[in-house]
Amino acid sequence: MAEEEGQAQRDARALEAIRNCRRAMRLCFGSPAGQDVLVALSQFCCAVDSCVAAAKGGQVDIQRTLVLEGRREVWLTIQNNLNLTEEHLFYLATGRHVQIEQEDDDVDHAA
Repeated sequence: MAEEEGQAQRDARALEAIRNCRRAMRLCFGSPAGQDVLVALSQFCCAVDSCVAAAKGGQVDIQRTLVLEGRREVWLTIQNNLNLTEEHLFYLATGRHVQIEQEDDDVDHAA
């Protein structure tokens, strides 16, 4: 019983931290200036490009690839905070499963 209360308290603290971070990111990136920053970050963080970097001779530059992958992780964290609900963020942060409802636009109506 005490363990369940302890877990509930840890969950409440984690959810509050997620709420605060999500709110801060939405305030930061929701403004016109924030949108300009997102445009710049999308290029810097390999939002739409591969993170694999080739060295001279065509071999993979592992160090550079890891740096680019770290940048991409930053981009994905920002996007998660801008686009996912607090509940979804909480489940991701705590390693739990969440069922994401499919929107009508996502359904293939051609069948």
